Amino acid sequence: MIESDEGLLFIVCGPSGVGKTTLCRELLEQRPRLSLSISYTTRSPRGDEKDGVAYHFVNESRFQEMIDQELFAEWARVHGHSYGTSVEVIEDAWSKGRDILFDIDYQGAGQLRARFGKRAVLTLVVPPSMGILEKRLRGRGTDSAEVVDRRLQAARHELSQFPMFDYVIVNDDLAHAQAMIFSIYDSSRHMRLIWEERMRSLLSL
Repeated sequence: MIESDEGLLFIVCGPSGVGKTTLCRELLEQRPRLSLSISYTTRSPRGDEKDGVAYHFVNESRFQEMIDQELFAEWARVHGHSYGTSVEVIEDAWSKGRDILFDIDYQGAGQLRARFGKRAVLTLVVPPSMGILEKRLRGRGTDSAEVVDRRLQAARHELSQFPMFDYVIVNDDLAHAQAMIFSIYDSSRHMRLIWEERMRSLLSL
């Protein structure tokens, strides 16, 4: 059972190519209270990705075992692979007085909101237009035309889930988007839910 009177789950979602990873990296560098959640995944490492740094890489059998043992706080299938966040990651961060930054799919975000309520703050990063997103994805040169088409289709579906999010950031200017995500995180630290127990304790003195 996870218990905390102050821990925050700061969740950033958005389709491939929207720039959310860059925003998360800057947020981690500038806000030392945040700890990055490292997901488990069944996909293979890409490039110079290292186990335990980018992801915890496991096979399908081990991932299913973790589901059966209820070791995940959230998990989802994304682009044909499984991704999940272990309960242990959250417990460890909160025991150290840290907030947790998630760069995950909207499905996992919804599960965390259902489990932790408003303690989970959901932010969706969106492109200025679908045309610009398509240009970014094709400009990478890392995926086939077929894969890019699938990613664009998935992006439309993910963006259609915007009503579930607390905040939406249009990433048309990186500096502006960074300022927005800093502001959202900082203000979330002062949400009534986070401070409610402390205020009750103060007023009982």
